[in-house]
This record gives sequence, C-alpha cells and structure tokens, in this order.
Amino acid sequence: MTGSEASPTASPTASPSFRLAYVPGVTPGKWVRIWKERLPDVALTLLQVSAAEAPDVLRGADADAALVRLPIDRTGLAAIPLYTETTVVVVPKDHLVAAVEEVSTEDLADEIVLHPLDDTLDWESLPGRPALEHPATTADAIELVAAGIGVLLVPQSLARLHHRKDLTYRTVTDAPQSRVALSFLELDGEPTDLVEEFIGIVRGRTVNSTRGRGAPTPPQPKQRKRPDAAGAGRGSAAGKSGGKNPRASSGGTKGGAKGGKSSKAGKAGKPRRRP
Repeated sequence: MTGSEASPTASPTASPSFRLAYVPGVTPGKWVRIWKERLPDVALTLLQVSAAEAPDVLRGADADAALVRLPIDRTGLAAIPLYTETTVVVVPKDHLVAAVEEVSTEDLADEIVLHPLDDTLDWESLPGRPALEHPATTADAIELVAAGIGVLLVPQSLARLHHRKDLTYRTVTDAPQSRVALSFLELDGEPTDLVEEFIGIVRGRTVNSTRGRGAPTPPQPKQRKRPDAAGAGRGSAAGKSGGKNPRASSGGTKGGAKGGKSSKAGKAGKPRRRP
C-alpha cells in the first residue's frame, strides 16, 4: 500500500489530519478503515518509509506516528509493541528445505545466508555461511535467492511482500523474531489526542471507550419525578376515578347490588328452621 488517503493543505484553517508512516511488510489497512469510520472528519495520510528512515521521519515531524519494526533508536520516541512475526527462510522451490514444514538455524549451517543491509532481525550471530557481499536491500537479496546464490531469513510478512512464483519459504523455529510497534514522539509523557485515538484503534478499544477524541458523549441519567408531583398525579387520578360515579357517595346502585348479592348468598347458605 503506497500513497496517501488524503492530501491535507497547510493553511491555518485546514481540517485536522493524521500522518501515519509504516515500514515494508506492515499492512495498516484494517486500522485505516476503523479510523475512517470513527473519525470521518480527520483525513489520514499514509507514508511508506524504510525501516531505517522511520525514526528520523518521526523526529523531523514528517509523521505523527509510525508502524515500525523493533529494535529502533528510541531517543525521544515512545514505542508500543503490537505483535510479533514469525521468521522464515526464503528458498527456491526445488531446494531441499522446501520438502519440510519447518527448520532450525542448525539445518542451515551449510547454506550461504544472505544478510541485506536493511535486515530488521536482531541477530547475535548469523547462521550458515556468510555471503561475499551484503545486498543493499531485502528486494536485492530476493533476486539473489532466485538466482541460487543463497537463502534469506526475513519476517514472514516480508516474504509475502516479495513473493515470487519460483520461490517459497519455511518457518525457522529458533531464529530471532521481528516485533512490530507503534511509535510516536514523547511529548511531556503524553501523546497527542489524535495519536491517542490511533493507539485506541490498534489496541482494539471500542467506540464507546472513554479515551480518545472519537468517544461519544456518555448518556445522561434520567431525571426522577418529584414526590409531590407524583402524589399530585395520583390524587388527580383518584379524583377522576371518583368523578365518574357521582352516586357512589350515597350508596349507589352498584354498591347496593353488591350488598344484595352478598345477603342473598348468606340466606342461601344457612336455611332457617321452621318453628
């Protein structure tokens, strides 16, 4: 994904905007869609940068936040880890490694392992045999793998990004793994409102969260009726009910009828003896 979702102007009256940088292999699409749903009035601009460029892009205020691969130089930056990626080895489809589901670094001891200059894996010692030269980029290393020069260990998302029909990849069980994080400038220990909003999105906060600019206003509690008003309402209702039968106060026909029925019932239940 390249380019931007919008191109905000630089005028003082321009609508608010949010600039998000991201490194190759990271796919921010899902989070961008959620942003558009929650903050449709705030344009989100995407900027793809290399892993090495990302920290300086933030420090130079060219982006408000960045999706990066750890470790990075965190001078003046905060970083919130999001997820960890599986490391894979990229090989030709006819390579012996392609016949198994996963390998260890020991299984690659006899292989020439390419180490590009933009490698983001934190190696203590490289596996396999070193190549004569370091490819400048991961894309260059992929070309060398396709040419049969060596194999390449990368995060799985980068293997997918540089997919070729003549190459495949397998999981490496004991290799260092790449951690993806959201990074931003540390400003007095608190992120800006829009950065806080994006943090909420990547962390899975719901739209009803009390944090963030897009949080809705909480519902106000319903006002209770005043006791005197309730009493007056009941009295009024009673008055209306009494007013429907003005003869009730003088022992009307309904009351008399009920009384008569009760008296007859009593006589029927207990017959009188004849003298």
